[in-house]
Amino acid sequence: MKLVLTLITVAVFCAAIPRAQDDELAKSIERGKMIYSENCISCHMGTGEGITATFPPLAKSDYLMKTPENAIQAIKFGLIGKVTVNGVSYDNMMPEPGLANEQIADVMNYIMNSWGNSSEKKMITVKMVEAVKPAEEK
Repeated sequence: MKLVLTLITVAVFCAAIPRAQDDELAKSIERGKMIYSENCISCHMGTGEGITATFPPLAKSDYLMKTPENAIQAIKFGLIGKVTVNGVSYDNMMPEPGLANEQIADVMNYIMNSWGNSSEKKMITVKMVEAVKPAEEK
């Protein structure tokens, strides 16, 4: 009987771990939506489509989804110079918005799970943001 109770307890606990991660991702996305509205929407627009040849899209963005660390670096330190997103070159400047690492993780989780983007429930964490260094330190 104790063995059965132990197995049930372990099964319930293990089943709750992914649900807890999903809940944390959902909370991060919700916080990120607010940060996006306050800091990013004027250039990248409400639906993440950007402005062709001026501000790159975040919606269905190959640059964002293939190299999230580059997107983190752009948010964390700003971006000057050429990037190619979905086959279109952009050569503009994105100023550093002055966000904390937690805010960067949240806004990344929001944009990676909006407008046709899907991170397949992989969450950007504060530790991942902390690990990204300025380009010259790579």
